[in-house]
Amino acid sequence: MAKVDETLKNISIFSECSNKELKAISKLVTQVRVNAGRELIREGEPGREFMIIVDGSATVRRGGSVLAQLGPGDFFGEMAVVAGVPRTATITADTDMVVEALNRREFSSLLDESPKLAKKILVGAVKRLHEIEQTLVK
Repeated sequence: MAKVDETLKNISIFSECSNKELKAISKLVTQVRVNAGRELIREGEPGREFMIIVDGSATVRRGGSVLAQLGPGDFFGEMAVVAGVPRTATITADTDMVVEALNRREFSSLLDESPKLAKKILVGAVKRLHEIEQTLVK
């Protein structure tokens, strides 16, 4: 298996994927290195990529308030890419990072090819929406 396949296999949302699925996914993703302090996405802007953190950490903010810390295995960008809605938060790299990125077309292909993965991403998106809703209620 190629190195990127091993990297993907160690990311929780891909843990149940077969070697064949991992190989297909690895052809779709683009590994991106991100410097500490860089904004990966900005609240209110259109979203074009779905990203999975391979290494490093980032902070999620909405309206300037910290919502969460993200690390290896966490993903973001699925709501904007799937639904075409503006980004719901700003995510800033706390450390130097490595992320795997997929654009809208690649992400759509991935979901079509792997129903198990699509379900995991859907559940993650619903949990995130619930968390956002809870912070608005408080």
